[in-house]
Amino acid sequence: MALLSLQDVSVTYLSGGKRVHAINHVSLDVEKGESLGIVGESGSGKTTLIMAVLRLLPPGRARVEGTAELEGRDLFQMSDQELSTVRWEQMSVVFQKAMNALSPVHRIGKFLSDIYRLHRPDVNKRDARRAVEELLILVNLPPRVFNLYPHELSGGMMQRVSIAMSLLFTPRLLIMDEATTALDVVTQNQILDEIVELEERMDITRVMITHDISVVAGTCKNVAVLYAGSLLEFGPVDEVLVEPMHPYTKGLIESFPTFEAEEREPLVSIGGSLPDLVELPQGCVFAPRCKYACDLCRQKTPEMRSFGGKRKAACHFAGGEFHE
Repeated sequence: MALLSLQDVSVTYLSGGKRVHAINHVSLDVEKGESLGIVGESGSGKTTLIMAVLRLLPPGRARVEGTAELEGRDLFQMSDQELSTVRWEQMSVVFQKAMNALSPVHRIGKFLSDIYRLHRPDVNKRDARRAVEELLILVNLPPRVFNLYPHELSGGMMQRVSIAMSLLFTPRLLIMDEATTALDVVTQNQILDEIVELEERMDITRVMITHDISVVAGTCKNVAVLYAGSLLEFGPVDEVLVEPMHPYTKGLIESFPTFEAEEREPLVSIGGSLPDLVELPQGCVFAPRCKYACDLCRQKTPEMRSFGGKRKAACHFAGGEFHE
């Protein structure tokens, strides 16, 4: 059984009397111990999908359909009380802007200790402090951080505090939404290396949302490619990024710079822009921007097909050669 299993998940926003189709019938599994990277352009639905799983979308303005099972329990059917426990103890999240997750008027140690004791009311202050101090050391922060305010920390230190907060109860699933995007490259690499090490040490499975393919290539085992709310390709990173089966995945890879090639090749961007999510195009959602599209692509929506192992792609010509 998968740790997290999404089946036919759709999210529709209600805006100005219109229906915005943000996520369209997405199905994927996150296996225990196999970190998943979700990639795609801004506006492709990455964050919306995860916010739906976390049940953090605005009630009344977002309609969520399908199932999202965490270890066999449907998150969409849980009561608010059940969910409040599951969010901390079985799954947790690290968002992009660490400052927004911390209290500006409380010292780091007190803030984290209060959260710890709220979920562990039988723990005294001394034991809560010890647990928080151990976590801060675990994410490579000096002991003095316990008594500092958020504004006294650098961006990298605040992000480490956010990671420590997400690990307070050793969740099985850790979701990271562009958690290192705002950091400089050196700090980003340090934190990513530390996260991978923590996963192995604490037996945690990670889902990472990012638009940076290099992050997925270096830290994830599987990758899911989203475009305009639809899942276009899924599979092991070392297969998908080497031999993509969908033109959109191929375009993302070609538009990303590399320093390993003997001769630096010019970057090739994907022409056009994302479609109007209120009125999605007929057929393949990527067809209007795809240089390989034919009449079949513009008329019939391709089904997600399996190509052995974990590889899946939603393209009429997946597994063959693309021809302009």
